[in-house]
Amino acid sequence: MGGGRHRSRTQRKHFRDGRENVWKRPKSDTSSGPNNEDRSWQPFATQNAAFDEYYKEQGIVTPEEWDSFVQFLRTPLPSAFRINSSGQFCTDIRLQLENDFSKSLQAESTDGVEMEAIRPLPWYPNNLAWQSNFSRMQLRKNQTLERFHEFLKLENEIGNITRQEAVSMVPPLFLDVHPNHFVLDMCAAPGSKTFQLLEIIYQSTKPGSLPDGMVTANDLDVQRCNLLIHQTKRMCTANLIVTNNEAQHFPACRLNKSSAKASEIESEPPISQLHFDRVLCDVPCSGDGTLRKAPDLWRKWSPGMGNGLHVLQLQIAMRGLSLLKVGGRMVYSTCSMNPVENEAVVAEILRKCEGSVELVDVSSDLPQLLRRPGLRKWKVCDKGIWLSSHKDVYKFRRFGIHRSMFPSGKSYVAPADSNQKDENGSYAHSEDEPVQDPMASTDDLNEEEVSDLPLERCMRIMPQDQNSGAFFVAVLHKLSPLPVIPEKPSRRRNGSTEKSELPEKLSDQVTGATVVPELNMEDSPSEKISEAASESDLIEDEPDQAALEPDTCNTSEKSDSEKAQDTGNVETETQSGKEVGKRKLQTQGRWKGVDPVLFFNDEVIINSIKAFYGINESFPFNGHLISRNIDNNHVKRIYYVSKSIKDVLELNLMGGQQLKISSVGLKMFERQTSREGTSAPCSFRISSEGLPVILPHITKQILCASPVDFKHLLQYKGVKYSDFVDSEFGEKASKLRMGCCVIILGDGKISPDRIEVDASTIAIGCWKGRSSLTVMVTAIDCQELLQRLSARMGEESSPVQENVTGVKESQDMNGNLTAEPEESTSIQDAAAING
Repeated sequence: MGGGRHRSRTQRKHFRDGRENVWKRPKSDTSSGPNNEDRSWQPFATQNAAFDEYYKEQGIVTPEEWDSFVQFLRTPLPSAFRINSSGQFCTDIRLQLENDFSKSLQAESTDGVEMEAIRPLPWYPNNLAWQSNFSRMQLRKNQTLERFHEFLKLENEIGNITRQEAVSMVPPLFLDVHPNHFVLDMCAAPGSKTFQLLEIIYQSTKPGSLPDGMVTANDLDVQRCNLLIHQTKRMCTANLIVTNNEAQHFPACRLNKSSAKASEIESEPPISQLHFDRVLCDVPCSGDGTLRKAPDLWRKWSPGMGNGLHVLQLQIAMRGLSLLKVGGRMVYSTCSMNPVENEAVVAEILRKCEGSVELVDVSSDLPQLLRRPGLRKWKVCDKGIWLSSHKDVYKFRRFGIHRSMFPSGKSYVAPADSNQKDENGSYAHSEDEPVQDPMASTDDLNEEEVSDLPLERCMRIMPQDQNSGAFFVAVLHKLSPLPVIPEKPSRRRNGSTEKSELPEKLSDQVTGATVVPELNMEDSPSEKISEAASESDLIEDEPDQAALEPDTCNTSEKSDSEKAQDTGNVETETQSGKEVGKRKLQTQGRWKGVDPVLFFNDEVIINSIKAFYGINESFPFNGHLISRNIDNNHVKRIYYVSKSIKDVLELNLMGGQQLKISSVGLKMFERQTSREGTSAPCSFRISSEGLPVILPHITKQILCASPVDFKHLLQYKGVKYSDFVDSEFGEKASKLRMGCCVIILGDGKISPDRIEVDASTIAIGCWKGRSSLTVMVTAIDCQELLQRLSARMGEESSPVQENVTGVKESQDMNGNLTAEPEESTSIQDAAAING
């Protein structure tokens, strides 16, 4: 099977295992069989004898709580969602939940039983996280519930809320992230926690400015990276890099001047090595904490799932610590209840780090979050045999059950005569792996180990405490650089030579991955579920859900070029390796098939953009633009990056492009390719994604519209200049230069010559044609804005009109949308807003 690096790849098979919604009644099962036998839908079996035996023996709950514990595990999980704290309508949405839905839904009853409708999670700050106790079927039962369901779907697609399991929101809250921090999310897909981290660094950021910090979101699987990009695109951020590297081998980018051409960057980057202030290590796990959401795990669960993932989890955690700055904080978390995946990993981390890392006591943080202390005593189950200590491990299983799985993590010295060499000159076994009689009774090997480490500082969140899923969280603080621990030489049994392993390098300066024992694949079943993989389906009927799910038919490994083709249809301009025009599939250093990340320095194009929109010098423009195409004549999109991302990209360029970048930057400008667009003075229009960032710095092609005319633009998508209620506004709009322009919602009192922009400013991009203004906003964004404006004005929201007379003419003025139906006339920004 090869070395440990390749062997660990098989652990990713669980990322692609499809999981059907077994709570939903399939229509085909409601009919009778050919012989009129009852084929009605039956609930999924929510019991597993091995599960009961395992967790009763581990003592994760008291015997008196066991019945309540399993009863909660056998009921569907309530849906939960979080309001985007950095969104423009954050306060409006929170007030709507508090004053509208909380009261209207509370009056509803289902089957005669009064329900607690929705409530804010008491432990989440500022009432920004909510939980609904209605099931999916109940949400469709009457008009009020259906209205709430449609509200959730709309706001989630816009990006104003994020559907996320309640316990999944916990780890980022304990990271203590500040706006200037560099944050690494090691196993980020599908992106709910990444979105949460971005919200935190964007707190208190003024319009037109960007935080000093950044988030690097990494995931190994390309298809899950696509889902991650889709989720985070709703944030519209210039402070995010999405990478596609192995977490346990995540590159430590360091300055390497010999690998970069002097002409590729202007000067030496301000950082010489990529270290992070905060690391979120939400590792792949067996996922039995998600049984309420994925009840099919009941039949798949076995103790071997956790045993097989233990070393991979340890490897990822150690890599995260090596990338963490001294004084930084890392959160290790899983959605598993298994101590082998939880306390055992944390205990081994503390032993390996030899005092350079401490387990932080956060019991006083978020006091309303009900949690239980971590375990200090547990056992390991291997093929139905309970092992209380590593010395109980049989000779033929010693490569599958590691000493780090046990509370003490100690090695045991074998009998003296067992260390003699055999007839081939090889040792019978290593010094820390004792030989045991396979037929020996385990009754004599029953000394239970108890850890002497403060593992009670870990957190266990149990389902019955707050009607949630199960979760494990440990907070680690790095006190000093990690030690360099030499690895003991390994000895072969059937060879005459001994091969020494390279030293296990844990120090911060190493660029390679931490060396850990190889994973045991014998017991590891193919069904392994990561917590992140189960976050994406809290509410049914999500648009294009099938396109976002991992491919369940292909479980084989893909080459780098195949991965790039998957990634290209989301963020890059790759066209499946085929020649497009004069451009073929490009390469980015050693990452074949991935479009390059290049700084865009075409002065002619940049100056034309600045002159057309009147972008003032206060906006950091030069050096912050990137593209994904080597040929400037074929650049379709220009992206904007913050200073922190710019520094990382320069470092990565000089360091040999170690980061495999799937997505980076905020799409700021997009080329107009239609007959009208090519004749416009500026060939690039402002993307709706980038408009909030650049809006305060635009001095040309910008007008204020009255609330009535602004609503008409949203409602009809295109309005002739002569049809505006405010004739003066229509006249000014007709005198704008042909091309992209920005229309701001005014109150009728704002001077059009001096437009002030603040956090409450609402603006949309439009296309100035020959006879009309056409909105360059998706239909769903128009609907959202109309509803928000109607709510603020105390009016009934008007439905979005789909076919309006005159729209076709407006579309003729708007670039390449000439002959398209209106649903497609979201003016090319559908992907920009919603991924």
